[in-house]
Amino acid sequence: MTSEPSAPLSHRVPDLGALELLLAVARHGSLGRAARDVGITQPAASSRIRSMERQLGLALLDRSPRGSRLTDSGALVTDWARRVVESAEAFDAGAQALRDRRDSRLRVAASMTIAEYLLPGWLIALRAERPGTAVSLLAGNSAVVAERLLTGDADLGFVEGLSVPEGLDGTVIAHDRLVVVVAPSHAWARRRTPLTPRELAATPLILREHGSGTRQVLDAALAAHGPLAPPLLELSSTTSVKGAAESGAGPCVLSELALGEELSARRLVKVPIAGVRLRRQLRAVWPAGHRPTGPARDLLSLTRSEPSGGMA
Repeated sequence: MTSEPSAPLSHRVPDLGALELLLAVARHGSLGRAARDVGITQPAASSRIRSMERQLGLALLDRSPRGSRLTDSGALVTDWARRVVESAEAFDAGAQALRDRRDSRLRVAASMTIAEYLLPGWLIALRAERPGTAVSLLAGNSAVVAERLLTGDADLGFVEGLSVPEGLDGTVIAHDRLVVVVAPSHAWARRRTPLTPRELAATPLILREHGSGTRQVLDAALAAHGPLAPPLLELSSTTSVKGAAESGAGPCVLSELALGEELSARRLVKVPIAGVRLRRQLRAVWPAGHRPTGPARDLLSLTRSEPSGGMA
């Protein structure tokens, strides 16, 4: 059995502010004291009561030099108004409780580079603004981040791929650059000329797994210069890729954000490459049609205000 749709409220139903003013008049027996109680001037209060009387088509007050007295109709309307205002207060308290529960936690899913090199600074800044919010972080590749958001297991995500994953909305928060690096003992470390895209495509590389933003950007950039050589190794974390490259296993391509320490200490050496664009956009993402609110909105705002060192 289906219920009939409820009719919209009549245009004769006063707003909550007018009903609260009427209740104040009933309490104080004076329009002037009621006006002070609700924080408006007496002329404004008088105008609002008259407007409500016209709206309802009823006389609500008998006005005299001794004060304002409810008419019989006004007394009945006041009883109804009290129930409406009490229900509105319960509604407001319930909505606040829901906001408090929402604001008590924040679940973030982020691809590996953002999780390791950018999010810590953003989360420290968020804690200063919202010390009562407990934050949980899941680090995974961009495909995992999208899945967590779509299943409702995360409130806000960060990805590094070529585009916003299907079913999500997003915004660009920064730009990043991928670079080719090798161990100092590798022959490419002593090259005098930049690599060509064809050379890089034909070389077995130490790569992140399919589904990672780094892999998506690299495969797309080299697709026109293929065929692509099979990977030398496929590893599921940036740290493991760097470790394999440092050991001399072969070249790798990683975010410049993730290589600052290794390049400074010359444990890895950057190899210039010409003729291919290895830049990518870093995005905040969320389920389509559900703009971030509460702590998620605040964290998104911080990603745009905090400096992101190393990004071009």
